[in-house]
Amino acid sequence: MLDLNDFKDLIRAGAAEIPADTIIKNGQLVNVSTKEIYPAQVAIYKNKIVAVDEDVSEYFGDYTKVIDAEGKYLVPGMIDGHIHVECSKLSMTSFAHAVVPHGTTSIISGLDEYISVIGLKGLKEIFKEIDQSDLKLFWGAPFKTPYTIPQSTIAENIDSDMQSELLKHSNVYGVWETVREDIQELDDDTLKTMLYAKEAHKPVWGCSPMARGTKLNQYLMSGVRVDHESYDHEELLEKARKGMNVVVRESSVTHFLKENIRAITENTADVARHVSFCTDDVTATDIAELGHLDHVVRLAIQAGVPPLTAIQMATINSAEAYRIDDQVGMIAPNRDADILFVEDLNKFEISEVISKGKVVDANAVPEMKYSEDIMTSVKADHLKAADFIYNVDIENGTADVETIKSVGPFVRKRRDVELVVKNHEIQIDPAKDVALVSVIERFGINGNKSLGFTSGWGLKAGAMASTAAPDDNNLIVMGVDAEDMAFAANELIVRGGGQIVVKDHQVLSFLPLPIAGIVSEASPAEVVKQEKSILKAARDLGSKVDDPMFYMTFLPITAIPDLAITDLGPTDCIGLKLFDPILSVKKS
Repeated sequence: MLDLNDFKDLIRAGAAEIPADTIIKNGQLVNVSTKEIYPAQVAIYKNKIVAVDEDVSEYFGDYTKVIDAEGKYLVPGMIDGHIHVECSKLSMTSFAHAVVPHGTTSIISGLDEYISVIGLKGLKEIFKEIDQSDLKLFWGAPFKTPYTIPQSTIAENIDSDMQSELLKHSNVYGVWETVREDIQELDDDTLKTMLYAKEAHKPVWGCSPMARGTKLNQYLMSGVRVDHESYDHEELLEKARKGMNVVVRESSVTHFLKENIRAITENTADVARHVSFCTDDVTATDIAELGHLDHVVRLAIQAGVPPLTAIQMATINSAEAYRIDDQVGMIAPNRDADILFVEDLNKFEISEVISKGKVVDANAVPEMKYSEDIMTSVKADHLKAADFIYNVDIENGTADVETIKSVGPFVRKRRDVELVVKNHEIQIDPAKDVALVSVIERFGINGNKSLGFTSGWGLKAGAMASTAAPDDNNLIVMGVDAEDMAFAANELIVRGGGQIVVKDHQVLSFLPLPIAGIVSEASPAEVVKQEKSILKAARDLGSKVDDPMFYMTFLPITAIPDLAITDLGPTDCIGLKLFDPILSVKKS
């Protein structure tokens, strides 16, 4: 919070009684509020814009720095409306270093993956890290943790009692990712949080894939304001028509923009004004090779959205949806000085970025040291091959099992398979495209270990494992060999977290994730190199899935239909209950 003297100085700076620190001249202002482009100069004092006029020479002082925009367009810094930064496997420092040069100067996030491991106490370190970076965070406190139904094991649970206090804090901008299932089930704790949000006048941000008709109406009655989960353009249009601020998601695993944007390009209504963008889950490799929100804006323009409209969607629309337009989203007095220099709006390639009032230096990366608690988060006991063998009552015969079949990152269906039983053990059969999957509680709380079957991966040998796996970030391991599964899991426990691919007790690839077991200390370039190594190793095991490791880490998310697995066991995401994967057994 500003103190009174600093507040007075800002007002004096607006009156040109205090010289600007920086003046930008010769720019073409992209005014996203009035949808205009015209010549303008911009005066910046500290981290705030104090003037945007045809001539700001009266703001010039002896120590004012002048930046010549050389006729470039001045575009507001962009806002990612929904992102799980942790899924990039980059620390907040490295993530900022990766995305800010691409024009993303603000993000909306719940940092829920961090919370699942280090709790709210540890989150204070992450806030401090973000403050030292060029990136701004608008934090929404998760409506609850964990999101899983039934509730899996994490390091700290957030409930409505905690929310009643969190929502009073000025750094809490809303309630993060309230899933429709909890509203549908009239979950008391969730509904209490909704009421606390109403009382605090804080917006509620949602997650309601495939919600239409009465289901959508029911959901809207809870007070949810924003939603980032539309599977087709008709769903997006219905949500927009019913007053929602809709966010188009273009992530590394769900490429929804091409379909969702049809609600704008094929509709005469002014749908775009209430639509914004997010990347949700994005890999370091995609950021390096494609860009970040600049890539999303380019995709929208290529799909037929006018450049100025696409820029509105990436800036002011998002700011208004999340009620942060008093701080960001446009180049205007009293807004944060986040400004992009763009030569051609159609190509939308960013040549320079001002964030937090300063020109971003792509070579300057602040160092960050973390506490021992954050760096030693993997506390699971040593595992044995026997932990990854499914035993049944019959000695020999067959077992009909229900597998979790992956048909994409966000769709899992039931597939029944008959497997051989020998000496009470169900035999995993790669020829039938069946693998074993297990989630191991890794916070030293209860030692839970689950077992289930999965298919659709094409694994022929070995195993792969990860300590980063939303929504609870327990240790997940998948494989077709029990010895390799135990070896992979134990390697991650000994090494303090990461992602690994093994075969015949040999490590094919390892990506260290020492920070809370979910993100890396390495540079974006190094993480890209490691991601590609992990992908190659998974291919060597036989998998032809687009990104086997990334897809596997989503298996514990119970908000994805139809099936999942957590440390509690295989889960029916439609019935919101655990299920036994053994359908029947037959003696031979």
